[in-house]
Amino acid sequence: MKKIRASILSIIILAVLSGLLSAPAFAQQERPLYLNPEAPIHERVEDLLSRMTLEEKIGQMSQLDISQINTTGIQADVVLDPEKARNLIVNHHVGSFINGEAVPPQQWYEYMAGLTRIAVEESRLGIPIIYGIDHVHGASYMAETTIFPQPINLGATFNTAHSYNMGWVTALEMADVGHHWNFAPTLDVGVNQIWGRLYETFGEDPLLVSQMGVAYLDGFHNNADIAPYRLASNAKHFIAYSDPVSGWDKTPVSLGMQEICEIHLPPFQAAIDAGLMTIMGNSSEVNGEPVHASHFFLTEMLRNQLGFEGVVLTDWDEVGKLVGFHRTARDYKEATYQAVTAGIDVSMTPLTLQFNDALLELVQEGRISEERIDESVRRVLRLKFEIGLFENPFPRSDRLDRIGSEESRLKSLEAARESIVLLKNEDEVLPLRNPARIVLAGPSANSKRNLAGGWTLAWQGGREEQYPERMHTIYSALQAAFPDAQLELMEALPENREQLMGQLAGADVIIYAGGEEPYAEFLGNITDLNLPQEQKDDIRHLAASGIPLVTVLVQGRPRLITDVLGHMDALIHAGLPGFEGAEAIADVLSGRVNPSGRLPFTYPAFAGHMLNYNHKPSDIFFFHPDSQHPFEEPNPGTHLFTFGEGLSYTSFSYSDLRVSADEVSAGGSLTASVTVTNTGDVAGSRPLLWFLSNTYATIPRPVRELKHFERVHLEPGASQTLEFEIRPEEVLWYPDGNCERVFEAGTFLVRVGTLKESFEFRP
Repeated sequence: MKKIRASILSIIILAVLSGLLSAPAFAQQERPLYLNPEAPIHERVEDLLSRMTLEEKIGQMSQLDISQINTTGIQADVVLDPEKARNLIVNHHVGSFINGEAVPPQQWYEYMAGLTRIAVEESRLGIPIIYGIDHVHGASYMAETTIFPQPINLGATFNTAHSYNMGWVTALEMADVGHHWNFAPTLDVGVNQIWGRLYETFGEDPLLVSQMGVAYLDGFHNNADIAPYRLASNAKHFIAYSDPVSGWDKTPVSLGMQEICEIHLPPFQAAIDAGLMTIMGNSSEVNGEPVHASHFFLTEMLRNQLGFEGVVLTDWDEVGKLVGFHRTARDYKEATYQAVTAGIDVSMTPLTLQFNDALLELVQEGRISEERIDESVRRVLRLKFEIGLFENPFPRSDRLDRIGSEESRLKSLEAARESIVLLKNEDEVLPLRNPARIVLAGPSANSKRNLAGGWTLAWQGGREEQYPERMHTIYSALQAAFPDAQLELMEALPENREQLMGQLAGADVIIYAGGEEPYAEFLGNITDLNLPQEQKDDIRHLAASGIPLVTVLVQGRPRLITDVLGHMDALIHAGLPGFEGAEAIADVLSGRVNPSGRLPFTYPAFAGHMLNYNHKPSDIFFFHPDSQHPFEEPNPGTHLFTFGEGLSYTSFSYSDLRVSADEVSAGGSLTASVTVTNTGDVAGSRPLLWFLSNTYATIPRPVRELKHFERVHLEPGASQTLEFEIRPEEVLWYPDGNCERVFEAGTFLVRVGTLKESFEFRP
């Protein structure tokens, strides 16, 4: 019996030593402070940090891709290889993993349960991993979820409720499967119309981006229905990523610091003030300096000036790119030195352990101190404690039926409906009134993937067969919207003109659904913003029939259409409206929904001259003899449609714009008011945009700046008076090149539509 007991004891000891028992090494000892949920987080962090080896600390600064721990080594595979995961977590102490593609929630649950079990039960200290993922517009790397319109469409609604809902639903659908860290929202300001990531932004205005971003964070952080879980947010890409000189992704940015402070910094400051937890760096160079190696941007500006205390994460292999792309470092170790001393906390390595090895050598050589390592690890551990990973590390499968619910789908549908922008409607061809025969053509006419864009089911958008069966294309949505009409899908236009005219004969309307196929990041780089020539040719050929032609552009950026706009009777910018987008488009075409979206960017007329609405007066040098102030407003020839433009099936008028006082001083306020009237025959909604203009200043000011927006819904003939309180500390200053606020006396104009009133500011 003694021999049997001894054998059992030996087996138990061996099992513990080899990690086969589900218990960390401290399980039989007194419970450490860091595992006490009642203890203050800073004390838990310091207790855990004091127990960690240098190698364990460095592991917490490393983030690897899913391909390194799955069965096939292919990113799309969400099947865990326990031995690969065990090696990286137990032996190399890796603290974070990322990525994947759309598989059912149950599969994600099983994958994350297995991965978490290794980290919590087999590693020496039981530190949970934190899993990061690109759920850009809904839980977009998971099947059966709710996919919202892309952020550029939410910007077109000028309705922060939709951004809040996207954050709330994303949190609801990712929390239970064990996705802890979402790489959203994108707070880049979409000022460069050709940039391939424009659709990931909320638009070209910093106030719009700021308010949409804060609303997203509110919904994402404060979803009580995901309890006991909490989630980590991530804003990207700090800073000025969205205005590359070439227009191509990841290429250099050259901007004055005053412009960076005025246009690109405000959304990040607003998000930090709203409780943002992590930030991803800009992949490009700004003013000749790669941001991932910039102490100025990552430490002096982000931490010392903006007050950010959270985790700074690199983008994909950005440490490595300092060697082979930016070429500021001779080798990977030097690149690691540059990035860590600049201020990064976590390196998305993501396919090797080079970062771990290089950083260990740098500390051992004395080039980077262990105290510097501790700074970053404190931030990572604090993040894990703040979102409750130590108390609730495991996913759960008992609430997965909430994913893709009808309630969430309807929130996405309403956002899509409000995001559709009607830009042209000659002779009121829309809405369509009982058409007997509709001809539908164009590359987006019967495509699901085009409606959702990149970052949907997969990085470059999923394959057509991956999209849910219930999801409409424009073709099937029109079938549902016009059940009594003959709807003909013309998959390709015949080359023979007579044959084309024969197929079109008898049609009441032609709908051409053009635009773009999905793309993401640098694969969206293009050399010509023009709508592809074959689509322009299609539009010309269809218009030659004399039948009313409605063009619907499904696109992530404003493809140029100046030379074919005259061939269209109606034009709809649909953007990338997501899984419910086809139904929303059909609702607008049929008149079931009165369009209320407005452009969140300026739609350029020419590739050689592109401006934003809030440009400087000196951006346009021309003289118009009929204008008293020839340099004040842009020449209409420089753009097709301006920021905030959009039509309705009713008409609105603005009247009685007033300011409550002729003058305002620092610490005071005045109120601007305007009356909005629905002068048409149907009910409608409209975003009301309030702009301010400085008539003069030490630093030249934009011709107008958005300072407030709100939506109004009016029945036919109804009026409503809306107000905007103007507080100098909020809206009557501008930043200098050091991002310091400048208050200057002067004359200001408040604008709504074509109305404007003036007042004086006395600091």
